Amino acid sequence: MTDDEAVLVPPAEIARMAGVTRAAVSNWRRRHPDFPEAAGGTAAAPLFALAEVRRWLERQGKGQPVADEVRLWHALRAERGEDMIGALAAVAAELRGEPVKRPLNGPTADLVAEMSRDRTPGQLVRDLAERFVASASHSGGEHVSTPALVRVVRHFAGETKGVVYDPACGVGDMLLSVGGANVAGRVGQDAAETLPAFVRSRAALEGRPGTIEVAHGDALRDDRFPRLKADLVVCDPPSGQADWGRDDLLLDPRWEIALPPKAEGDLAWLQHCYFHTAPGGRALIVLPASAAYRRSGRRIRAEIVRGGILDTLVALPGGLVAGHSAPVHLWVLRRPAAQPGPDARVRMIDLTDADLPGPIEPGPDRVADVPVISLLDEDADLTPGRHVAAGQPGAAAYDSARARFEETLDALRGALPRLPEGTAELAATVNVSELIRGGLVRVEDGSPVSTTDQLDTDFLLGFLKSAVNTRRNTSGSGTHRADPRGARVPQMDPDRQRTYGAAFRELETFVRHLEEAAKIGRRAVQLAHDGLTSGTLDPPGTKDEGDE
Repeated sequence: MTDDEAVLVPPAEIARMAGVTRAAVSNWRRRHPDFPEAAGGTAAAPLFALAEVRRWLERQGKGQPVADEVRLWHALRAERGEDMIGALAAVAAELRGEPVKRPLNGPTADLVAEMSRDRTPGQLVRDLAERFVASASHSGGEHVSTPALVRVVRHFAGETKGVVYDPACGVGDMLLSVGGANVAGRVGQDAAETLPAFVRSRAALEGRPGTIEVAHGDALRDDRFPRLKADLVVCDPPSGQADWGRDDLLLDPRWEIALPPKAEGDLAWLQHCYFHTAPGGRALIVLPASAAYRRSGRRIRAEIVRGGILDTLVALPGGLVAGHSAPVHLWVLRRPAAQPGPDARVRMIDLTDADLPGPIEPGPDRVADVPVISLLDEDADLTPGRHVAAGQPGAAAYDSARARFEETLDALRGALPRLPEGTAELAATVNVSELIRGGLVRVEDGSPVSTTDQLDTDFLLGFLKSAVNTRRNTSGSGTHRADPRGARVPQMDPDRQRTYGAAFRELETFVRHLEEAAKIGRRAVQLAHDGLTSGTLDPPGTKDEGDE
């Protein structure tokens, strides 16, 4: 049996393969007697053998090539159903040659071996982890940390030569990404039974520095590392837990600040992270925005401010957390060596209107160093936007943003290149994986780079974004991850490649200017709204123009 014979796919995936709608696939099933019969699933949700579907599409002249990563994902889905965590662990064990309770079946193991020929084992498990995160983010299933959120936490975490700890580590994205190249060790815990084995294998396959130790269990209810004190703690915990185990943890030593109320599972996670922070170390925790102002948590908030524990609070834009689009905050705690002095301050950063994954570093008008005494009112409301806005100059900030917007618009004018009509005929194509095997291309951080003058990198990157290559790497659920190895690019002489590469560079420059204009424009609009509603700005015509 071939790999594809063992893989079953839904109608949505058939539509993606053919570049049509799901309704078109339904019509084919009704109108074409030779359309493959369902090989599994139910009458309402049928599944079809991938090999039979591909052969039928080829006969009809409707098919698109299927990326190896998509084939493997569907093979794992067909074999393991919803247990994709177990599937990832089995792949990692297969790559390391380790025994596993439930090994991959023969065809799937063969596909893993085939894919390992043009990428390292570390790249393969990282690719699968990213696809798992994208799938879980889209479906709202498993709790995962998005790549954009991991990038933000890594930015504010900085580097350490000590131990990194993540008590809700998931597939290991945050645990393995932060701390830099000189981390002494990494410690993680997760409630999903098979994830620890996967994270350990992933760390080894990716060659991550330092030791790795990951345990199974709910970190709040069953802390597997009670004596651990880490130099850097990072955590994106599951939020909104109705029952986090408070009744069984009333005398737990982790509540150094105060026993969290039953409704404050978020602040229980915060205190868990702080408990495991070594003297002089830091903890970064992602929490819902409401944790900064809920009445039930005001005592704990006041104590962490009064005690000099809260170093920085960053308000992040919506859409960074999987499963919902609500904004979140990044709390940066530090275990102080002494009580804060009378001039102590907390840094407040408001990035709610930032265009991530653009630059993370905030502008000066988005930062405020707030005196501790100003935060210790009755509500202990720590919402960054409230304190950043209070220190803004109003008209000056708006005028600056408006002027920057005009400058960016000037850069846009004429930046979009004029392109003459083409012949709609391109040369025969070659698979990027063949170029990799031939030593003409190497992959750096997921992006292909030419190693020869015979292949232009900008030409290569431009064709990776073609409609055909994009469709190949989008699953039936709509999740996408670009796989350069499965893409196809035309074969052209180097001079012709360079003309395409120059055009693609112009388009990329235009996109950067366009995104910058949109970001600055949104910022100007927000400043205008804030100024008009707070009284620091007046509507047009309110004052005589000569007064300006």
